[in-house]
Amino acid sequence: MFATSTYQQRRQTLARRLGSGLVLFPGNEESPMNYPDNCYHFRQDSSFLYYFGIDFPGITALMDIDENREILFGDNYTIDDIVWMGPQPTMEERAAEVGVTEVLPTAQIASFIAKALQQHRQIHFVLPYHHAVQIKLAEWLGCRPCELEAKVSLPLTKAIIAQREIKSAEEIAEIEKGVDLSVDMHIAAMQTARPGIYEAEVAAKVYEIALAADGDISFPIIASKNGQTLHNHYHGNLLKAGDLFLLDAGAETPSRYCGDLSSTFPVSPRFTDRQKMMYEISLQSHYTAIEHLAEGVSYRDVHFAVCRKIADNMKALGLLKGATDDIVAAGAHALFLPHGLGHQMGLDVHDMENLGEVYVGYDEGESKSTQFGLKSLRFAKKLHVGHVFTVEPGLYFIPELMDLWQQRHIADEFVNWKEVEKWRDFGGIRNEENYTITADGPRCLGHKRKPKTVEEVEAITAKCRG
Repeated sequence: MFATSTYQQRRQTLARRLGSGLVLFPGNEESPMNYPDNCYHFRQDSSFLYYFGIDFPGITALMDIDENREILFGDNYTIDDIVWMGPQPTMEERAAEVGVTEVLPTAQIASFIAKALQQHRQIHFVLPYHHAVQIKLAEWLGCRPCELEAKVSLPLTKAIIAQREIKSAEEIAEIEKGVDLSVDMHIAAMQTARPGIYEAEVAAKVYEIALAADGDISFPIIASKNGQTLHNHYHGNLLKAGDLFLLDAGAETPSRYCGDLSSTFPVSPRFTDRQKMMYEISLQSHYTAIEHLAEGVSYRDVHFAVCRKIADNMKALGLLKGATDDIVAAGAHALFLPHGLGHQMGLDVHDMENLGEVYVGYDEGESKSTQFGLKSLRFAKKLHVGHVFTVEPGLYFIPELMDLWQQRHIADEFVNWKEVEKWRDFGGIRNEENYTITADGPRCLGHKRKPKTVEEVEAITAKCRG
């Protein structure tokens, strides 16, 4: 947790931006896996954490802006709970840590909200993503869960995004802890992968690094020899000599701030000539993105600079043809890059995307494209000091996508299918780093550096497979 004053100042800023009304933050509940007492690992809602800092289930927070009140609704544990869980802070002690002086039992929240509704007061909330929390909130508001979305407060949504997306120095310090731990996870994977073991064994080593640091993973680990599948969570393949291995994994610190990195490396001691050539091409795209990062530059424009670099390189290999700008305008490059360049990152690995991808990723008045590839661009805003985001261009050869485009004659004027087919079984490559914009320019986050160049990667893989 941060200092008490940090949470107080955050709530004061939010109250000033909204001006009036009640602001309701229902915290997350436990989520049973297969019976009530066997639950998934608890993770508090990130906006609740941002404003109230309490990483514990069963608590609801309320800000009454008009009456300048802040209330935590929750119940102290009984001796029956403590026998199983050990001593726990009281609600009053938890509240004091984040500067809240008023605590009420959970049972009182329904009548509190009912009174506010009778007075026709505005109640601000964002849509919960946990169904159990949706049901609880709907009961308080006297509506059906399916009606909640229409009642969501857009002013609150935009106020939270505007506040959370500009990271403070203390937040960036926490994110860098997550990035450094993520680097350790990736180096461990490079050291572990070898012919004759399963992907799951590499994933297990990656997970071990996060857990051993009293952290967790910030999203399910992607650890696969089939890197052409963008979010491949299957870990059952046996690794063989000559395979490429793609790892996309990040650590979540005890404070819940995230790192998110990707690496691609050989299962053999070294890249093959073919792998090395394509890997170097993918790195050129990565460096192109970094070269374009600057305050005031649209991340959409950085994305397009990467798309043009990929198109140029695919043309040089004979896989694409035509004018580069025409290729990119038609989206033909998306055969090799079917996703966006990156996303915001912080308390969520895809920061705040539960609040609405357009609001989080696009400036006011902008809309998402419906074009394949470009529609997956999650972050397109102008870059400002304090933005934290990923840079993760990729290069993929997806047989199913290639087959579909050929069957439907998509981009035939730009794609040399005969040459593309030669790469059908290549797989995928992705390198990802985390950046912030500072007053002095872009900065790669983390005090440790993830091995990225061919020489850096092979210095590990050749040593550990030798």
